[in-house]
Amino acid sequence: MPSHASLLERYRAVRARSEELAAPLSAEDQAIQSMPDASPTKWHLAHTSWFFETFVLEAGVAGYRLFHPAYRVLFNSYYQSVGEQYTRAQRGLLSRPSQADVAAYRAHVDRCMEALLEKEPDLDARVCDVTTLGLNHEQQHQELILTDVKHMLGQNPLLPAYRAGEPTPESAAAPLSWVGYAEGLRQIGHAGADFAFDNECPAHRVFLAAFELASRPVSNAEWLEFVEAGAYRDPAHWTSDGFAWAQSRAIDAPLYWLRRDDAWWVQTLAGPEPLRAEDPVCHVSWYEAEAYARFAGARLPTEAEWEVAAREVPVAGNLAESGHFHPRASQRGGALPAQLFGDVWEWTASPYTPYPGFRAAAGALGEYNGKFMANQMILRGGSCATPASHIRPTYRNFFHPDARWQFSGLRLAR
Repeated sequence: MPSHASLLERYRAVRARSEELAAPLSAEDQAIQSMPDASPTKWHLAHTSWFFETFVLEAGVAGYRLFHPAYRVLFNSYYQSVGEQYTRAQRGLLSRPSQADVAAYRAHVDRCMEALLEKEPDLDARVCDVTTLGLNHEQQHQELILTDVKHMLGQNPLLPAYRAGEPTPESAAAPLSWVGYAEGLRQIGHAGADFAFDNECPAHRVFLAAFELASRPVSNAEWLEFVEAGAYRDPAHWTSDGFAWAQSRAIDAPLYWLRRDDAWWVQTLAGPEPLRAEDPVCHVSWYEAEAYARFAGARLPTEAEWEVAAREVPVAGNLAESGHFHPRASQRGGALPAQLFGDVWEWTASPYTPYPGFRAAAGALGEYNGKFMANQMILRGGSCATPASHIRPTYRNFFHPDARWQFSGLRLAR
């Protein structure tokens, strides 16, 4: 458990980072929602404050009064045991509260949280644990701010930029090779006193047959072969659900790929740029990733295989702190896989199910992860929008197999 001083310091840093990510956006941009799976930036900023108000201040500070009673409903995401929630798909209709009102709400919650963390050096374990959970929760929403803003701007024919940036020059990626792992009984899952989400626990043993993992993620150039081979229209490579999904939506390339004068471009958070062949392919669904793996004569790794490989490399890479917010080619070769952390979330072959012995926490916070363990697939490794302090080898991200607005790519296994 961190000391109270370090917890306060981290609280201030995480909250300030959310404000920094929202700063390039106008009030109009912060209020727009582009699809049911996304949320307006303004809502993300308010919801993360709602989390601290509901689960720390209201639950643990005697005499605390809600900033605004209606916010309990407006900014509750999915906690049924807390009460009603405003419909997710209609969050873009919330012209009120204003951006200024949300800023005042955040400032109020920050004052109360900082007073709590400063004046009570003997905070009980529950306050520390829930505050730490809330900070990790806010880091998840920092990434969602970027992915949701990118989707919102990507629907605009003007293709505006979230933030101006210098285009990255084309660079050659390291050749793809294969890293082998012997069969054996391995441990996966979180163990120890450091923070982890409940879905990463408990640590347990799995038997893995011998396997090989690609040395880097699949590149745009490699994906372009899939496109030009007509594979989006060939059912031989797809699951039945995946092929029906691609055909019903007329999908023929990754999200944000643009065709201009016989050349491919890609929409980024810095605006449209020429597609760089050696960068990791990004914004593909599990359906597409699984189809490509078949096309390439390989498969997706299981999450256990991915974690065994990731435990051997440091947690470092093109993560949010780079400020680039776009995947980059890797020039690093070597005996271990590159880019396991950062650049793109990597789809796995594993469904999102509980680990053996998993038990959801009692109370409302038990709803955080456990109730979503159906009909979703696991991704690993973080992306160019993931905070570096938020990711670790045991981290389990999860989305429905058709989701592709996240920074999602793939790495092959065999």
